[in-house]
Amino acid sequence: MTDQIIASKRHAHRESWDHYFMKLATNVAERSTCERATVGAVLVKDHRIIATGYNGSISGDPHCDDAGHLMRDGHCIRTLHAEMNAILQCALNGVSTRNATVYVTFFPCLNCTKALIQAGVSKIYYANDYHNDPYAVTLLANHQIDAVKLTAE
Repeated sequence: MTDQIIASKRHAHRESWDHYFMKLATNVAERSTCERATVGAVLVKDHRIIATGYNGSISGDPHCDDAGHLMRDGHCIRTLHAEMNAILQCALNGVSTRNATVYVTFFPCLNCTKALIQAGVSKIYYANDYHNDPYAVTLLANHQIDAVKLTAE
């Protein structure tokens, strides 16, 4: 076979960028330290990862996996959500999130939706629905931010 045919065959099965980044978000979710919801997020600009995040305790505090859940009103308050952890990694390291795309394993909660909008994220890809808040959907529409459910390739 010629080099051109070999290269063509090698790229024929290459997954899309969107599926690649979603697969990475799924892998990041495996780091979650609160099994109530294992969520991963990947922030991307120009096909480059600028941050990842998973749901877990703030640095230096005990994790749910070790200390148990800290429940209030039906929610574990010990953890930060994956999207917030990714945004905060950018803030900590001085990386702009303006016009970034986020790949997240579950539809963002209302607070994460507001944070993503405020951080300048321009597109959201998510793999699974999870209590999709109607106000979050309205906010995304009002700010012209597409939230796309990404199905398997």
